[in-house]
Amino acid sequence: MRERLSVAAYKDGILEGNRFVLSRAITLIESNLERDAVLSRALIAEILPHTGNSLRIGITGVPGVGKSTFIESFGLMLAALGKKIAILAIDPSSQLSRGSILGDKTRMEALAHHPHAYIRPSAAGKSLGGVARKTREAMLLCEAAGFDTIIIETVGVGQSETLVKNMVDFFLLLMLAGAGDELQGIKRGIMEMADAIAINKADADNLQKAKAAASQYKSALHLFPPTPSGWIPKVKTCSAIEQTGIKDIWKMITEFEQHTQIKGFFQHNRQEQNLSWLHETISEQLEQNFYNNPYIKQELKQKEKLVAQGLKDPITMAQELIKGYQKKVVYNNK
Repeated sequence: MRERLSVAAYKDGILEGNRFVLSRAITLIESNLERDAVLSRALIAEILPHTGNSLRIGITGVPGVGKSTFIESFGLMLAALGKKIAILAIDPSSQLSRGSILGDKTRMEALAHHPHAYIRPSAAGKSLGGVARKTREAMLLCEAAGFDTIIIETVGVGQSETLVKNMVDFFLLLMLAGAGDELQGIKRGIMEMADAIAINKADADNLQKAKAAASQYKSALHLFPPTPSGWIPKVKTCSAIEQTGIKDIWKMITEFEQHTQIKGFFQHNRQEQNLSWLHETISEQLEQNFYNNPYIKQELKQKEKLVAQGLKDPITMAQELIKGYQKKVVYNNK
């Protein structure tokens, strides 16, 4: 096993922009080991003053929409402008094997070799929301390493994937044209949270279909309530293959940033996201402490058996476990 660095060594390496140390630090925060958790918490506390100076962009879309191709084209365009881009690409994990392909560096080969870009694939694991368990912390590490544009590529559209909105400044939804009813197969909640919709693969024979789809989405967006930021969501067409419309999308994102900065929403949104992070961490820690408690480990299997056999109802068994846990925790802390 590779020896762990000290908090100071991780911090110094990250602030120097050392990608090898950055990758090791992200691996550290993704670890489930308690000793790594203690070290990672100390590291986040140390680098936190050096974060927050990037533009955070979340990109999601239906399967087959071409997220990786779009991000590579978009990232190469930003790199040509002198931007330093970090892509946190979340790969879906099998609920059976818990395995993940982690193939984004292969899918974005040209961008992966660009000196201004850093691609970090992570497995979603059991995490909902289309993001990995420690995506937020990984984003902070990348910011401390000097990356000014952070892109989070989520696993795909799902009901709980809207959680990605709680950690980015701009949320881009990629869609396809010519797949039947353009408004089917997409959750209304995700559309309401999108700051913009981009119809990808708007090229060749699909160009007119893409324009028609864009018109449909524009009409649909007008039915939604006003956004808290006062921003009116835009609909764009683009082709990642032909690299058309990509610059226009970046121009729109910078206009959004300026608009929300002027309105005071940009900073307010980040403050709200920090509060969400606080409450998410509390929930995660309470759940871990509950299931790791010796009393719960001892009692849970028996109560699971009774529930599975229909001899006891889940609500009563859950209440008994929680009450027993509370008694044990209070007694042990006296």
